[in-house]
Amino acid sequence: MKTLREADIQRGTRVLVRCDFNCPIDENGNVLETYRIEKTLPTINYLLENDAKIILMSHLDDPGGKVVENLRLTPIADALFSYLDLSILKAPDCVGKNIKEIVEGMQNGEILLLENLRFHKGEEENDESFARELASLGEIYVNDAFGACHRAHASIVGIPKFLPSFAGFLLESEIKNLSRVLENPEKPLVAVFGGAKIETKLPTIQKFLDLANFVLVGGKIAKEINFSHPNLYNALDFNQGFDIGDKTIEKFKDIISKAKTIIWNGPMGMFEKKEFEKGTKEIAIAISEAKAFKVAGGGETLFAISKYGLEKKFDFLSTGGGAMLEFLAGKKLPGIEAIQQK
Repeated sequence: MKTLREADIQRGTRVLVRCDFNCPIDENGNVLETYRIEKTLPTINYLLENDAKIILMSHLDDPGGKVVENLRLTPIADALFSYLDLSILKAPDCVGKNIKEIVEGMQNGEILLLENLRFHKGEEENDESFARELASLGEIYVNDAFGACHRAHASIVGIPKFLPSFAGFLLESEIKNLSRVLENPEKPLVAVFGGAKIETKLPTIQKFLDLANFVLVGGKIAKEINFSHPNLYNALDFNQGFDIGDKTIEKFKDIISKAKTIIWNGPMGMFEKKEFEKGTKEIAIAISEAKAFKVAGGGETLFAISKYGLEKKFDFLSTGGGAMLEFLAGKKLPGIEAIQQK
C-alpha cells in the first residue's frame, strides 16, 4: 500500500482527502469531541507544507441520501479553523458545476471542505458516476478515514478506480498499531470487550480467544455470551444490570495488571450515569496504569478515556469503532483493499 510520502505532490496539486469527521455535534452546532479532526491534522499540514490545493470530504451521521440542515459540515469547518488558524472554504455541496468552479478557483495552499457526502444517495450506494464526479475534483486521492474503511462507499472504494491513491498518515498509523496487536504482541495479551452490540463484537471476541491469553468481557454483551473457553473471563456479577460488579472489577484489574499488551473496545456499563460508571472508570484506570502496550478504540471507549483524562496514558487510540473491530477480526477492509489494488 502506497503512503502519502510516496505521492508526487507539486505546488498546486489538487489533493482529494477522504477524512472521517463524523464527530458528535450538539443542537447548538458545537463539536463535542474533536479527536478525529485532530488526528487528521498531520496529513493536512503535510499537504499545506507542499503548497497543495487541499479538498477535504467526509460524511456526518446518516442523512439518508438527502439534505438535512443540522447535518451540514459547517461546525466541522469551524473546528478545523480553530486548529489550523487559516480560513477554510466551505462548499455548499460536494458535486456539481458550482463545486467544479470553486475548485478551479482555488489558490495553492487553500483548503476546501466539501459538504456531507451522504446528502447524495450515490455515496452509500457506491454509484460509479458519483465516484467519478468526486474524483474529477482532484489529481491525487488520499484516504485518511480509517473509521469508514469498512464501508464500500463511493468516496472510499469508488474514487481509487480513477485516481492515484495513497494512505494518509492517520490510516497508516492505524494499520501499523493495530497490526502490532495482531501480528507480534508481547504476551500476556489481554483483550477487553464491552458495550451493548454482541453481533458486532462476537467475531473479534472469537478471534482473540485463539490469539490472546485473556479475553475479558463486560457490558451488556457479557450477558449474551453463551459459551465457555479457557481464555474467556466473562463478568461474574453486575450492579443492577447496568455495570459490572465489584467481584468482576477486582478479577479484571488483577489480570490487566500482569498484561504486556492490551486491546480495549467497549465500556463495562452505562458509564454516562454516575451510579453505573464504576466498572468502566476503574477498568480504564487499570489499563492506563498497566506497564503494557495499550490500544483502545470505539466511540464510547474514547469518550470514557477522555472523560477520565487518560488519553496520554494510552499508546494508541483508534479512530475506528466498527472498522477497528473488523480489522482485528481479520477481515479485509474495502477501503484498504481499494488502495492496495491501485
